[in-house]
Amino acid sequence: MTPGEPDRHRQTRIYNTLFISVFSTMIGLGIVVPLLPVYAEGMGASGLAIGAIFSGFSLSRAVLMPIIGSVSDVAGRKRFIVAGLLLYTLLSFGYIAADTVVALTAVRIVHGGASAMVLPVAMAYIADCSPKGEEGRYMGTFTVSTFLGMGFGPFLGGVIRDIAGMDAVFLSMAFFSAVSSGICILLLPESRRASVARRSFRASVRHRLIRAVMVFQFMNSFANGTFLVFLPLAAAALLSLSSTVIGIIISLSIFTTALFQRYSGGLAGRYSRPLFVTVGSVIVAGALIAVPLMGSALLMLVAALLIGAGTGIAIPSATAITTVAGREIGQGAAMGAYNTASSAGMIVAPIVSGVIMDALGLAPVFYFSGTASLLAVLGFRYVIRRESTL
Repeated sequence: MTPGEPDRHRQTRIYNTLFISVFSTMIGLGIVVPLLPVYAEGMGASGLAIGAIFSGFSLSRAVLMPIIGSVSDVAGRKRFIVAGLLLYTLLSFGYIAADTVVALTAVRIVHGGASAMVLPVAMAYIADCSPKGEEGRYMGTFTVSTFLGMGFGPFLGGVIRDIAGMDAVFLSMAFFSAVSSGICILLLPESRRASVARRSFRASVRHRLIRAVMVFQFMNSFANGTFLVFLPLAAAALLSLSSTVIGIIISLSIFTTALFQRYSGGLAGRYSRPLFVTVGSVIVAGALIAVPLMGSALLMLVAALLIGAGTGIAIPSATAITTVAGREIGQGAAMGAYNTASSAGMIVAPIVSGVIMDALGLAPVFYFSGTASLLAVLGFRYVIRRESTL
C-alpha cells in the first residue's frame, strides 16, 4: 500500500486487477479445455484415458490448494498468483510438445499445480475485501470474470482450431496467460497478513459451513466436469456438430452462468443462501439428465443454458457461505477447502464417467451424473440444516 492511499482505493485496485487478470487467464483455459477430449481421442485415448487426462489436472490442484491457500494467509497472495500465471504461460508450449496420451497427462498434472496458485488465492484476496453482509455480491460479481473468460474461450478455441489447428489454440492460451501475469506484476499490491491463525486443512473442514459447501462444490464440479468433458463428445457423436458449434453451445452456457451470478449474488444477501444453492443444483441435475434426450443442436443448447443458469444461481451463495466461514479460519484456508472439493469432483467425474462411457455408452454418463447431483443436494441440506442465519 502506498503512503496515504485510502483503503477503498486500494480495494478497488485489487478487485479490478484480479478481475481482469482472471478473466484473461480463463479465456486461455477455456480455449483449450473443451477441445482436449477430441484432441486426446485423436491420439487414441479411450474414455478412461480421457478421464485420466482431466483428473490429473484436478488431482495435483486438490493436493496443493489447501497448502497454498493456508500459506497465502500469512505469506502474501501476490507471489503465488504471479508464479502460477507464469507457469500457465510456459505450460502452453508443453501442450504443443506432448505427442502421446502419457505426455499430455503429465502436462495436465503440472498445469493443475499452477492452477492451485491462481484462482483459489485470487478468490481469497477478493474475500479479504468483501464487507460483511455483501459477500454474495462481491464474490458473485468477481466470479463472473471466471465464467466470462471460460465463456469466450470455447467459442474462440473452436474457431481457432477450425481455422489454424490445435497448435494455434495452445499458443493463444500462452498469450492470454502472459497478459494476465504482466497485469498482476505491474498493478497488484501484495496482500496484508491475515489476522487469524493459520489453519490446517483438517482443521478447516471441521467447520460446519465448510463441510456443507464442500459437499455442494464436489457435486457441482462433478456435474460440470461431466458437462465440459463429455458434452463435446455427445454433441459430435449424436448430432455430428462441428467444433465451432460445440464451442458456441458451451460458451453460451457459461455466459448464462456469468449473467445469473451477478444478480443471484445480490439477492443472496437478502434471502436464504442455502435455498439458492439448492434450487441451482436441482436445475443443473435435471438438465444433465435431459442432455442425451436432446435431438437437435437447439435442444442441446437449451439443456446447456439450463446448466449454466443453475450454476449461476448456486455459486454466489456457496462462495458467500465460504467467505463467512473464512472470517473465522482464514480466507485462504476457506477458499482452499472450497476449491479442493471442486478439484475432487473434477478428479472423480472424468474417471467415473469415462468408465461408464466405455461400459455402457454416452447417455448413461449424463443420467448417472444428474442423479448423483440430486442426491448431493440432500447431503448439503442435511449438513447445513442448523444454520438459520445464512
